[in-house]
Amino acid sequence: MISAFFIERPVFAWVIALVIMLGGLLALNNLSISQYPQIAPTTVRITGTYPGADAQTVENSVTKIIEQAMTGIDYLDYLTATSTSTGQAQVTLTFTSDADPDVAQMQVQNKLQLVTSQLPQIVQTTGLTVTKSSSSFLMVAAFVSTDGKMSSTDIADYVDSSLNDTLKRVAGVGETQMLGSGYAMRIWLDPDKLAKYALMPSDIAAALQAQNTQVSVAS
Repeated sequence: MISAFFIERPVFAWVIALVIMLGGLLALNNLSISQYPQIAPTTVRITGTYPGADAQTVENSVTKIIEQAMTGIDYLDYLTATSTSTGQAQVTLTFTSDADPDVAQMQVQNKLQLVTSQLPQIVQTTGLTVTKSSSSFLMVAAFVSTDGKMSSTDIADYVDSSLNDTLKRVAGVGETQMLGSGYAMRIWLDPDKLAKYALMPSDIAAALQAQNTQVSVAS
């Protein structure tokens, strides 16, 4: 029997095993990536922000409009959408394995461009992003202040202003997500004073937006 033959000649069996192993290593370097199946489906995500709006308002004025526009895209399998009470809108489009990721992203951007004018002005101002990425985490990085001089808000603001854009430019990174919150300003309005001066909350928001400009100081 073959098994008895190799048991009686262990050195010969080891030589054959090593030859097969070396042949596999040499063949591995010559294999084409296209021979491997695409395990993760192509995913394109649209995100937008509607500051001050609740989840229902975001759903009616942003998310539904984007969802209705995403029709007729090649190889689109299904889409999901979420609207949060913090004004965040997200529409995720999942494509079949036959879809080309670059073409899928281009088609989504073209469809989004057609309905951008129908969205609230503040959403257009803050901007809509289209990213070719998956919603699952590939890596989680934590930043700490070893000397305790920076609070969690200080660290989040530093990462957002100094590191986040750099990380997005790293090859292979589709999107980064901040889990901490940076500096922000919240304004409480007095309804009685608004009625006294015949103002609406939108008037206050427009005035703040007009004053939120950066000017250079001449020396």
